[in-house]
Amino acid sequence: MDTDPALRAELDAIFEARDRSHMAPTIAAVVELLSQHPDDPAVLYEVGGAYDTDGQEEVAAEFYRRAMNAGLDGRWLRQCYLQYGSTLRNLGRVDESIAIFDEALRAFPESESLAIFRALSVHAAGKPSAALGAVLELIADRYRTDEVLRYEEALRGNAAHLQSVDER
Repeated sequence: MDTDPALRAELDAIFEARDRSHMAPTIAAVVELLSQHPDDPAVLYEVGGAYDTDGQEEVAAEFYRRAMNAGLDGRWLRQCYLQYGSTLRNLGRVDESIAIFDEALRAFPESESLAIFRALSVHAAGKPSAALGAVLELIADRYRTDEVLRYEEALRGNAAHLQSVDER
């Protein structure tokens, strides 16, 4: 779903002017836009982001979920998945966080950031070996430098071993 370019420009201007240490003006501005565009997925997402930046993660999580359900797509959906999954992790809802990251990676399998933040949630679930294994696997898959390629087999072996440690 494409957001009206004028509305997108207004949202971008609000966020360019934000002060992360004093989010009240930003929240007020996006909530005002929400009153005018209550079902726009981009507005819902940005309201969630404003509350998230302000530390109001319970409120943010609800807006992220609503944005996704309203049809957020493209890079905005990818970003929303990441922020929503991270917010759930921060709220202690780790299993939900991992499930959101799994869903996100099915939709955006090329996203390193989603894979990295999923590993953080796996770590938060008390599976540090599996988390490190996932990061090693990501390195072997995506960072095709001469040195990584030289040790690819070892990286993959260690990744598989680490991921199996927490499954026992």
